[in-house]
Amino acid sequence: MIKVYYGSAIIISFVGLILIIAWKLLNWAWLKPKKLENKLREQGLNGNSYRPLYGDLKDNFKMRDEAREKPIPFTNDYITRVLPFLHQHVGKYGQNCFTWLGPVPTINITQPELIREVITRINEFQKAKTNPLVRLLFPGLVSLEGEKWAMHRKLINPAFHMEKLKLMLPAFRASVTEMTDKWENSMSETGSSELDVWPDITNLTADVISRAAFGSSFEEGRRIFELLKEQTQMTIRLFKSVYIPGWKYVPTKNNRQLKKIDEDIQALLKGIIDNRKKAMDAGEAAKNDLLGILMESNIKETQLSQSHGNNKRLLMSFRDIIDECKLFYFAGQETTSVLLVWTMILLSKHQDWQMKAREEILAVFGQNLPDVDGVNHLKTVTMILYEVLRLYPPVLAVSRRIYDQDTILANKLCVPEGAMVSLSIYQVHHDPKLWGDDVNEFKPERFSEGILKATKGNLSFFPFSGGPRICIGQNFAMVEAKIALAMLLQRFSFELSPSYTHAPTTSITLEPQYGAHLIVRRL
Repeated sequence: MIKVYYGSAIIISFVGLILIIAWKLLNWAWLKPKKLENKLREQGLNGNSYRPLYGDLKDNFKMRDEAREKPIPFTNDYITRVLPFLHQHVGKYGQNCFTWLGPVPTINITQPELIREVITRINEFQKAKTNPLVRLLFPGLVSLEGEKWAMHRKLINPAFHMEKLKLMLPAFRASVTEMTDKWENSMSETGSSELDVWPDITNLTADVISRAAFGSSFEEGRRIFELLKEQTQMTIRLFKSVYIPGWKYVPTKNNRQLKKIDEDIQALLKGIIDNRKKAMDAGEAAKNDLLGILMESNIKETQLSQSHGNNKRLLMSFRDIIDECKLFYFAGQETTSVLLVWTMILLSKHQDWQMKAREEILAVFGQNLPDVDGVNHLKTVTMILYEVLRLYPPVLAVSRRIYDQDTILANKLCVPEGAMVSLSIYQVHHDPKLWGDDVNEFKPERFSEGILKATKGNLSFFPFSGGPRICIGQNFAMVEAKIALAMLLQRFSFELSPSYTHAPTTSITLEPQYGAHLIVRRL
């Protein structure tokens, strides 16, 4: 009798568990999305009706894949190639529309006043908690929230102060010199050569990050970049599918491979950090690279915390330091490489601005190696880089999600709990209402009096995001780009090769799909 009772209880419990799981899946996959859709439509927002699980994902990637098959004429208006689904969607439903990222509705936001509110209200509008396997590529500061984010930001900040960047200058110059020497050696007796500069630019920025992050350990850094490239390609494939809660625990081939790559990267970083910690424990001074500055900052803040009676362990754990180094590797390399390559492409197209930039560089430095103080006097170069960032932002959109409760923006838009907002950097940077009818023309003179004057006080230029979560490495990226560009223009001129094919495309960042084929001439 007792056995029958317990057997029945187990069956009832099992059936109850199945029903609970089924209800949660039904709510996640259908009931909640439809509820959110009704809330958005009640406000006058429009978009496709929700389709179970995938939403607009399949259409989005199908149109993007089709667009990638054809290059375009040289134009700075390339939305139909990189964001064809959004372009069609806005044409159909207007700027105030929403799309479906799987079962999550995403509101497209292009109004500067709404963007300003989203990026400043960081406790309400948080980073989207995406597929945990995707987050392997973006650990550290970029994915943290709340108190831990604030603490990490405080500890990392010293590494990006200008006085610290000055100490990294030899690493910048050494890497650029290696690349330019290689170009010189490849040139014929005529002093010119056709080069696809894109692979060399990516190798350059990888080398700079390796040296700046780990000093003399930059050879080890190259292996980390190889693994990151492999992890990036696998992560891009994940974007095309809907993540089902708990799927990361299923031992599929893809899941196992992603985790193995992550473990290999962590092991390499751990070895570098272990060696540095042993040296510091033995009394060696902290080095002036990212790792040394980060470890020194962590120790100082921990000692300060302990002196005030807080006996916590190190504020940043060993794993935290590994995650931050990994993020610096990926984000630092990607951002600067795309900024540099599009700058070279646009200066090849616009020879007048190339000449103006070279004249300024020679007036400031002559043939001497650039230094940070001189870089601050490169007004024309700064204008050019800003205009490149406007026309070809490394990332085309920034997204945030509401997790706690419905939130009102600027007293006119209610973002329901569970929905996302997408701040379209591309659309804002190419909006004729904000920039004028010549919005798609390359005109660096827009920034002759700085960003504030160029934007008329609007938040219409945010290539590094903005607000409290603005990219912590933006100064690093800008100084690196200026140093590299100055050294290149001191030694070479360049123009578009007849074999150059204009094909902006996105993987994680905005890249030239077929490379950047230029005619490079020794001066």
